[in-house]
Amino acid sequence: MKTKNKSSFSSKYWLIIITVVCVILLGIERFTDGGGPLRFIAGYTVIPMQKGISYVGRFMSDLTDNFETMEDMKKANKKLQTKIDELTIDNTRLRQEQYELERLRELYKLDENYSDYEKIGAHVIMNNGSNWYTDFTIDKGSKDGVQVNSNVLAGSGLVGIVTEVGPNYARVRSVIDDASNVSAMMLSTSDTCMVRGDLELMADGRLYFEKLANNDNEIEPGEQVVTSHVSSRFLQGLFIGYVSDIKVDPNNLTRSGYITPAVDFSKLQEVLVITTTKQDMLADDEESSEGE
Repeated sequence: MKTKNKSSFSSKYWLIIITVVCVILLGIERFTDGGGPLRFIAGYTVIPMQKGISYVGRFMSDLTDNFETMEDMKKANKKLQTKIDELTIDNTRLRQEQYELERLRELYKLDENYSDYEKIGAHVIMNNGSNWYTDFTIDKGSKDGVQVNSNVLAGSGLVGIVTEVGPNYARVRSVIDDASNVSAMMLSTSDTCMVRGDLELMADGRLYFEKLANNDNEIEPGEQVVTSHVSSRFLQGLFIGYVSDIKVDPNNLTRSGYITPAVDFSKLQEVLVITTTKQDMLADDEESSEGE
């Protein structure tokens, strides 16, 4: 019983002491215009706590803003990348169209240079798998007027001759093929020679010619070489290339040398096919002679 009274007395005693201290502190705070011990205590307890809470609040707010900003940036980057991809595709398409236009302009000039012959344009759709277009396929055939022995042009002159024809395709053997032989002549003198294909030479960008008469007609580098009038398969006057080197053969009767071709045989995409063959022209000439 005494223990209970002692405990109750102690609790009341401390409550009175705390109350008195609070009243004294409030009085001091009032008379010191807010600069008393309560403010001192608050400066070390409440204010730091408030600062901490405020810092955490700003941190969470900044984190939320940064997250939203990052999401916005991701969306913006995705849109920007999509736009870049579209522009890249458009740019590639425009460049392809530009290159095609340039090639078509070359074909147009070539068409004008050989305006006496009927021609049809064609695309190269397959080659023999090598780096050089020695034997390739085009997307025009007999339905389009293409025949075996039709002469084929590109770049600035002769590419080759049609060797096989289907309804919608044709195979072409170019003048650089090892099996190719073209009866040619020097444009300024009309002296004939034989131009032969050679893939090993083509790697150096050259064709080989031989059996040119060793006469008084001077032939110098830069001389133009064209198909001759005596060729049985090639129409006359088709440009083959320029003489780059010439020498007298050991027999002292003929000359031989090298030609820089008029066509880039590593890049063939469009060609012109002359639908009239040499045989057609010879047949027409015979009919005209008989008619006369």
